Amino acid sequence: MNKKEVLEKLKSISYPGFNRDIVSFGMVQDIKIENSDIEIILKISSQNKEKKEQVVKSVKNEIGKYFTNVKTFVNDSNQNISHQQAPVQAPILENVKNIIAIASGKGGVGKSTVATNLACSISKEGLKVGLLDLDIYGPSLPIILGINEQPKMTKDNKLIPLEKFGLKLMSFGFISGNDTPVIWRGPLVARMTEQFFRDVEWGDLDILILDLPPGTGDIQLTLTQKLKMTGAVMITTPQDIALADVRKGADMFKKVNTPVLGVVENMSGLLLEGKVTPENASMHINGKQVSITSNGSFSHKIELFKKGGGEKESERLGVPLIGQIPISEDIMQATDIGQPLVLKEEMNEITHIYDKIAKTLLSIIK
Repeated sequence: MNKKEVLEKLKSISYPGFNRDIVSFGMVQDIKIENSDIEIILKISSQNKEKKEQVVKSVKNEIGKYFTNVKTFVNDSNQNISHQQAPVQAPILENVKNIIAIASGKGGVGKSTVATNLACSISKEGLKVGLLDLDIYGPSLPIILGINEQPKMTKDNKLIPLEKFGLKLMSFGFISGNDTPVIWRGPLVARMTEQFFRDVEWGDLDILILDLPPGTGDIQLTLTQKLKMTGAVMITTPQDIALADVRKGADMFKKVNTPVLGVVENMSGLLLEGKVTPENASMHINGKQVSITSNGSFSHKIELFKKGGGEKESERLGVPLIGQIPISEDIMQATDIGQPLVLKEEMNEITHIYDKIAKTLLSIIK
């Protein structure tokens, strides 16, 4: 076994309390191999002795499967660390089977609307679904779902998620109210984010959907460090200015070893739907003839921005383009009244698109 192969084995070892492995943290300083002997030098800046001991023990256990003699040093001290069992931090969200982030490096691309409708579509498949709005500064969930109430507390001071449309729901907007501006520095935001994981009684869930704020800051780093993420779905709009920021967001997830599951292109053209009378059974839009059904119905999409942005990003990432959602007045109306479009009794083309995205995503994470 060579150094490269040893590094691959070391990637299976996470630093205690984090999801990231010791290699991606830069803690493996040097590896020396001689026949069946190996010496591994770790660079761990933390002063927590127990965590250091736990890392050393994990390294010896893993690499000891392949070498007769494993020597492990920390910070070039040339002294082996004792190998007492370190206390294990209680796992976060251990009753949640899959955690999926709906993300984008850019604001205004419709993440919250996509996250909500996607959660509802997955719930229609008979799964237990939670939806967590992690935008501390501009929470959208109270408006999108028409909720104006606060969560209750358990006897041990844990928040009980609100429930609506078969979903378990939590948002900072439920606690602070949407009319109150939040002026917080990064450490407070990171602490509040972790509380939404540790101090909310989520119970058993098949999927927890995380509606992330824009950017690649404290919230994104906190969740990738603290949670075992199934993956992220990147939301973009077709134009280049959106794609530039989405690329940064997608690359951040790759750097912290969170898989990008797919790309959704939102605001993908303008969908025109309606009916025409038999006397006016021929229609042209922008010089193009629109096909009309036998009952006079028509559906036509106009590319408002440009075409192919989502496809371009999915190809760059090597992941599927799992849906293209056009701009539609139906989405706007459903959002404003707090009734997700996919839950309306009358099915339309947008609902079919959301349902197809949900089924595709479920097939990816199986």
